[in-house]
Amino acid sequence: MPVAKELYRIGDKRQEKLRKKNDLTLFIRLLLIIIFCLCLNIGLIPQASAESLSERLKTYPNWQNFPTLNHHQGEINYPNGFEGTWQVISILVEQIAPFAPTLVTPSFEGNRRYLEKPLNFKVKFQLQSVIPSYSWAIPSLFKVSAAIIADRRYNAEQITRAYLGESGILAVKLTQKPSPRLVTIFPQQRRLISTVISYDQRLTETDHFLTSELTHQQFEDKNNRYFNQVETTTDYRLISPTKIEAQQITAIYLSPQDPNYFSVQNRPVALYRYQLSLIKKDQS
Repeated sequence: MPVAKELYRIGDKRQEKLRKKNDLTLFIRLLLIIIFCLCLNIGLIPQASAESLSERLKTYPNWQNFPTLNHHQGEINYPNGFEGTWQVISILVEQIAPFAPTLVTPSFEGNRRYLEKPLNFKVKFQLQSVIPSYSWAIPSLFKVSAAIIADRRYNAEQITRAYLGESGILAVKLTQKPSPRLVTIFPQQRRLISTVISYDQRLTETDHFLTSELTHQQFEDKNNRYFNQVETTTDYRLISPTKIEAQQITAIYLSPQDPNYFSVQNRPVALYRYQLSLIKKDQS
């Protein structure tokens, strides 16, 4: 009897192991089916949901959401022809407040004075080494490359002085990690903090270079803080080695902290369209 009982125990153990093995096999099969179905569903999502930059520009000003942007770290990489210093003529040709008169951003009416008035400033695009930020890699394995990127600090200074004059800005500070963060300091203890959330870029077959960048902005003074998000989408066209023309659209979105956010959600509350002309400066 003890032997028989032991044999039964051995048999029970084998059956238990077989049952667990079958259960595991069934679980793996179910998991594979679920993964397959998820992949199938992803493949069946309409491509219209991933809006391209070309499509976005065509649908302006009927924008109903944020742009679809694929990059969340680093900088826009411009074509080689952008390298250098450029004299810019910027003209605000259109401004739209989609929810007026119910909802208008604080600076919208004041910006009307810039309509159809050329604004002149300089911008720089510079060659910079790029090192991937792999936390697990050792320095000897870093693959260093070079890219043309905008000189954010210089460009912010130039544009702000064009709008506010030499005394309208005290300093501009830039940090690049983990994402570009620009702090512009104004008189009377005011400052603007702009942090890049995401960006995208595309060079078309017709030599148009399209870019879009979404930034989180925080404006502070002694008593208040104002938050929003800003999209800058630009269509550059290379006319010659020394001339670039562009159409640029700036869209203002409310931050979730704003009490009006839920009435508009992710739709822009202000749109500005600019015509840009860039003339390359003599580098000699």
